[in-house]
Amino acid sequence: MGASLKKTAPEVERRDSNESMPLWRVRLVLIVVLLFLSGLGYRLVYLQISEQEFLKAQGDMRMVRTEVDPSHRGLISDRNGEPLAVSTPVESIWINPKYFPSLEELDLPALANLLDLREVALKKKLKAAKGRQFVYLKRQMPPELAAKVLELGIKGLYSQREYKRYYPAGEVTSHLIGFTNVNDEGQEGIELAFNDWLTGESGSRTVIKDLQGRVIRHIKQDSESKDGRDLVLSIDLRLQYLAYKALKEAVIKHRAESGSAVVMDVKTGEVLAMVNQPSYNPNDRSRLKVNSLRNRAVTDSFEPGSTIKAFTVATALTSGRYAASTKVNTSPGFIRVGRKTIRDHANYGKLDLTGIIKKSSNVGTTKLAQDLGSDLIWSTLFRAGFGQAPGTGFPGEGNGVLPMQREFRPIELATLSYGYGLSATPLQLANAYTSFGNNGYRPEVTLLARSEQGLGDIRKEQVMPERVAAQLLQMLETVTQKGGTAKRAAVPFYRVGGKTGTVHKVGRDGYQDDKYVAYFAGLAPISEPQYSVVVTINGPSGDRYYGGEVAAPVFSEIISAAMRLNNIAPDALDRMSLIGKRDG
Repeated sequence: MGASLKKTAPEVERRDSNESMPLWRVRLVLIVVLLFLSGLGYRLVYLQISEQEFLKAQGDMRMVRTEVDPSHRGLISDRNGEPLAVSTPVESIWINPKYFPSLEELDLPALANLLDLREVALKKKLKAAKGRQFVYLKRQMPPELAAKVLELGIKGLYSQREYKRYYPAGEVTSHLIGFTNVNDEGQEGIELAFNDWLTGESGSRTVIKDLQGRVIRHIKQDSESKDGRDLVLSIDLRLQYLAYKALKEAVIKHRAESGSAVVMDVKTGEVLAMVNQPSYNPNDRSRLKVNSLRNRAVTDSFEPGSTIKAFTVATALTSGRYAASTKVNTSPGFIRVGRKTIRDHANYGKLDLTGIIKKSSNVGTTKLAQDLGSDLIWSTLFRAGFGQAPGTGFPGEGNGVLPMQREFRPIELATLSYGYGLSATPLQLANAYTSFGNNGYRPEVTLLARSEQGLGDIRKEQVMPERVAAQLLQMLETVTQKGGTAKRAAVPFYRVGGKTGTVHKVGRDGYQDDKYVAYFAGLAPISEPQYSVVVTINGPSGDRYYGGEVAAPVFSEIISAAMRLNNIAPDALDRMSLIGKRDG
């Protein structure tokens, strides 16, 4: 047994010796490790010295972010400070698809319900978001509802502060104010016309965010946000409400296609009310019809009809050839001009110039125009603003049409004298009528409060001499009195005046026998005019379609409201105005 033990010991020693690693191999391994560590150390030193800025920028890209500080749009208010358009804070929900859970992990019904989206639509939006870093799920949500969405605790889902436009007066001011889109950019009306003025400048700040996009530290404010500038309009919201109500009732009552009304300050040219039908609610445009968007008072032109006769008579008085008492023979109630027969409603016989206005005689104005000639008639109409844009800057503002100055054919001159062959918007007509109440001067139209601009900046155009304007005021007053064409325009205890107009609408094949536009253009109070008002009812149905029947009562309601709101002292404290009202 001892021999065998002695035998095996050398064998074990030889086996251990054979299995041990050669020294050269150990050295080789050590050299490789040292070379690797040296290379790694060199790379670290190189990056820290040569690539420090690059690495810092890369790190910042993943942690430091620049966030936008939103600014809100300027306030639009009426002349008395009543808000017409305000910006309210809202939240927009967005996701970073990189961190957003998969559809299988998501409580889709709960999220869709809070976002007021159909599950199918939400799922489609989430699928389309793959590969992007920022996707809106819902814009402009109420803050309290957005908070409930965030309470779901979904990774990669965030909210962003924005501002949404709200219009307190709704449909009453919609055509004038317009609206903004989801990005708070003006799309219609004043919002579009003064978009640059109302739009603010967003600021920015630098923050550090974690990997899931949450802000963990505010570093610095790069730039301060600047809110949009406020805008004060010339509109009196109280009068706007009352004018809107009166117009809407008339359009419904007479089943008209549309209607407009404009109220202007005679002295300053400020638009105090501007309303249209049909209208729309700018706060809920889900059922908006394109046909309801137009501010018809500014954009739509019609032949003004007999409202122009006041300017024809003013031309006659300005020429010096006529006095208010000058008689014009209108018998037998019609006149032939070329192939056309021009008629009055009755044979009025001999009429003075006041009678021509009061009875609205086509024959009378035709004879005046034949004597005066086209140059004088055209010049008066041009100075009154016809054929020219009012210059308010309102989008789509109409110029109307005044034929170019030339030698008109006899029939063209005749029809021009009583309001055919030219066209005007309600705003143009209201501005033209201010000249009768402003000593013959037509002030520049404005939709902005003069108190914000300075009254000394008002530009005026002399339409007629002061004496002629005073005479026309007296003539226009007779139209609303007994025997006139607009007794329904009378206002108890106040002297008012104006002129009716009823024209056939133009269709594809010419004038339509059963389609009309009814007008009333007037001023009040006559003793010291403050308001110029034009009411247009387009396409009234039924038996009543004359301006004196359809448009004049709206004028009466508007002026009654204006007098009451502004505490204007009565200038006719007799019973005649009341009697005229009842007779009408």
